[in-house]
Order: sequence, then C-alpha cells, then structure tokens
Amino acid sequence: MSVEDRTVGTIGEGLLVYLGVGRTDDEKDLDYIAEKTAHLRIFPDEAGKMNLSVLDRGGEALVVSQFTLYGDAREGRRPSYSAAAESENARRIYLQFVEELRGKGLRVATGEFGASMEVSYVNWGPVTLLLDSEKRF
Repeated sequence: MSVEDRTVGTIGEGLLVYLGVGRTDDEKDLDYIAEKTAHLRIFPDEAGKMNLSVLDRGGEALVVSQFTLYGDAREGRRPSYSAAAESENARRIYLQFVEELRGKGLRVATGEFGASMEVSYVNWGPVTLLLDSEKRF
C-alpha cells in the first residue's frame, strides 16, 4: 500500500481488512469485529477445507480505514456518508482495532488514516466477506 509513491504498509499471506467505522460504533463493536477477524476460519487446511484462521496460518493483516463502506447511494447520484463516524472517533476506533489485533498475536500493517491510498493485493481463494457488528445477533 502506498501514499504519494511512498510505501506505508505491506504484508505477506493474510488478510486485507477495510475497516469502516459507523457513528454508533463503540468498544463492543470493536471487540466483536476484532475477534471475528482474528479467528474466522477462512484459510485452507491440509485437506483444502476452509478450516484455519489467519492466526492458525501465522498470517498477517493489512488494515485500511475506509469510511466509504458507509456510503448510502439509494437516493440521488452522490452517496451520503452521514452514517460514517466523525473523523476523530473513527481514528480512535481504527487505532484501537489495530492494537486489539496485535494483542491477539497478529502482525498488523496499516495504511495512513485519512490519506488517499493505492492498495495492491492478490486475492486467492477467492474469499471476500463483510463483517457487520450491527448484524451480530
């Protein structure tokens, strides 16, 4: 991942996490998403079955703050981002999320909060999931 032709975060095998923080998100949401991210069994075992977590594989995580995940384009031609958290709260939760993953034993690289970033990755699997703390119950 780069910002203005400067590399800011790289990982080997692991997860690319786009983290969107909503206006009502708090520590419970953060805990839920961090726990799911670290322990979700989406990597293949020796039999090829998706049975291992990123921790089981010794993988890494690249975490990118992405408020546009809260874009609502149902009306008009310009998305509304009113459901996204304000910048200071989003930054705080983003940094806590990164620390929570590190506390679980993951090596975590990050983007640069609020910057325009270029992200390059190889998606093998393919596995792409949406984790939404509002839909956890």
